[in-house]
Amino acid sequence: MKAHADTWTVATRGKGTYEITHAVERIVRDSGVTTGTATVFIQHTSASLVIYENADPSARADLHAFFERLVPEDGGGYIHTAEGPDDTTSHLRMVLTRTSETIPVVNGRLALGTWQGVYVFEHRRAAHRRTGVVSVVGV
Repeated sequence: MKAHADTWTVATRGKGTYEITHAVERIVRDSGVTTGTATVFIQHTSASLVIYENADPSARADLHAFFERLVPEDGGGYIHTAEGPDDTTSHLRMVLTRTSETIPVVNGRLALGTWQGVYVFEHRRAAHRRTGVVSVVGV
């Protein structure tokens, strides 16, 4: 049994999705694991992770628009606004998604579907530098 962990970083330009599939794939390759699991974790409370359609950008545009309707910044009544009007909404959007994803590793590669990619889902308006960890366990 092998265990390997490494970090990744992505610079965001504000709200939206940022693909990190290649960074995760690199860590899996470096692990030497051929069969097992890769757990991807983001170390933030105002951004999240999603596995989503990576072939047609309009699918992600629909995701972004859906979250704007689901958790609007102008919803009013939020108490936690120390860092601006998107403070609480960014945390709420993170809770509705995930901070980690577990992906099978088969033949030394992520077993993602044809049109799947791993994305950081940035929920803040301002640019941020997001970091996370990938833990790979297997043989």
